[in-house]
Amino acid sequence: MNDKENGLMSCRILVVEDEIFVATEIEHVIEEMGFTPVGIASEQRTALALAQHADVALVDLNLRDGPTGISIGRILAQTHGITVMFMTANPAQLGDGVPGTIGVLPKPVTDQDLREAVCYAVSRRQAADAPPPRRLQLFGQMAASGAF
Repeated sequence: MNDKENGLMSCRILVVEDEIFVATEIEHVIEEMGFTPVGIASEQRTALALAQHADVALVDLNLRDGPTGISIGRILAQTHGITVMFMTANPAQLGDGVPGTIGVLPKPVTDQDLREAVCYAVSRRQAADAPPPRRLQLFGQMAASGAF
């Protein structure tokens, strides 16, 4: 049973990741879950060009054009109203978080970690009050928990 059959509505998801093998694996998981991948962006220009097609974005920090992920996440969330979740091997770079974004999933991630985090991001978009998955570090709670 895919996640749409579990009650989550259709959702369009943007992958902002410059490692093509990682990005295509993320897209594959998104499709298996029954959601629609809107594209892969390896740098800011492409991410912002695809923004109008996305509801949720999974954003790495260090991309082809440098450490632009934080800026991309902020713009996607605050200007385009996209639910943004960061995925990075360097979560400490996010400090206490980025206003308007929901949290960070530290890499490496398993397919199960990714599925749980995507379900949470989609449910947050749909105003559901689901508990976050174990590995997703929500902004606002990281400093209090000593996560960084």
